Amino acid sequence: MERRETRHRVLSGSARISALAPFSIRSFRFQWPADLLTSWAFEVENLVLGWYIMIETGSVLLLTVLGALVYAGTLIAPIFGMIGDRIGHRDLLAAMRFAYTALASTIMALALTGHLSAFYVMIIVAIMGLIRPSDLGLRGALLADIMPTDRLVGALSLSRATQDSARIAGALTGTGLFVALGIGYAYVAIACLYLTAAILTRSMSKPKLHEVPDRSRGDWPGSSLLRDLKEGIVYSWSGPGMLPVLGVAFLTNLTAYPLTNGLLPYIASDVFHTDQAGLGYLSASFALGSLIGSITLSLTGGVRIARLLIGATFAWYAMLLLFVQIKTLPVALLCLVFAGLGQSLAMISAAVILMRTASAHLRGRVMGLRMLVIYGLPVGLLVAGSLIDLIGYIATGSLYAISGLLLMAAIALYWRADLWPLHAPANAP
Repeated sequence: MERRETRHRVLSGSARISALAPFSIRSFRFQWPADLLTSWAFEVENLVLGWYIMIETGSVLLLTVLGALVYAGTLIAPIFGMIGDRIGHRDLLAAMRFAYTALASTIMALALTGHLSAFYVMIIVAIMGLIRPSDLGLRGALLADIMPTDRLVGALSLSRATQDSARIAGALTGTGLFVALGIGYAYVAIACLYLTAAILTRSMSKPKLHEVPDRSRGDWPGSSLLRDLKEGIVYSWSGPGMLPVLGVAFLTNLTAYPLTNGLLPYIASDVFHTDQAGLGYLSASFALGSLIGSITLSLTGGVRIARLLIGATFAWYAMLLLFVQIKTLPVALLCLVFAGLGQSLAMISAAVILMRTASAHLRGRVMGLRMLVIYGLPVGLLVAGSLIDLIGYIATGSLYAISGLLLMAAIALYWRADLWPLHAPANAP
């Protein structure tokens, strides 16, 4: 309904669509702040718990285990996507955010009563890690449900900006809240953010469910679910440009994100010998570059998305390779800004290609598979934690960045027919 309401504006408007055009759609005016608050809560929570584990245990290995647990649910993300395709992406996303509220409230209660320990944190994070990885994919699928195709790049860029701006705010306030108020009162704020986001998500207009052929007659229990899951996997494997995009997403989660996600508390304390404020600056610098990329892409039209994916990913790895050699904090912050810029352009490009290509009734499953490849991040974190103990931080970081550059070159060459020609579907303006 909302798509029909805005179509006449698109046809009669100028060729260049305003960067704020997605806000003309009512549901987006609810989804955007809901995603913003959720992202803010994620970032504050990650930094608070990371700093808590580092202070309580002093173990970089446990820090990487914590980071890995957050992403444990990537293995079942396709199932969440399939459920979203069946019951509606809005309803599933709202239920997940109410679950975040309950889990955050549990940590809050344990901390305020003096019963919180690293063991309890690991258990609760493991439970939340089964749910959280699917949030980002369902956001993209829900956006594609409510947004006209010609506004999808701008809408996804604005959606990505919620994560980037939240990471800046979370980086600058998360550890500060921990130090000033303690983990218990910091979690009062986190639980409130999750609850507000859940209510806003539930307030969106419910998109119309897409018709799916009923082939369930005579099936044994559960077979239709397996068939739906298989359909999404086969479709993602064979769709134009989908497989290389999923390959890039897996590669970057395996070899790029560990350096700027789970390892930042270690880098701040052991490499740059700084406190929680320095950790906040490191995280905020990467997020600032990412925010610049999101805003820039939302203002730019006619971009060849697949070519941008290739170039931005190369730039991302190049800046990470430079970052791990730096020993001076201000220069490292500048490197992270440019690394964040490349990361943002690359990941928005990947999401646009997948959402443009995917059939409407399969979007949840496609984005679920996109979230599945995030499992490369916990694997990369666990390997990095062990390698740092064996060969040191600089050697480990260099190995990750150089491996990423070489493998990205292999992907670009092998799938050049899908990613480089101007007439390729992945490069549609």
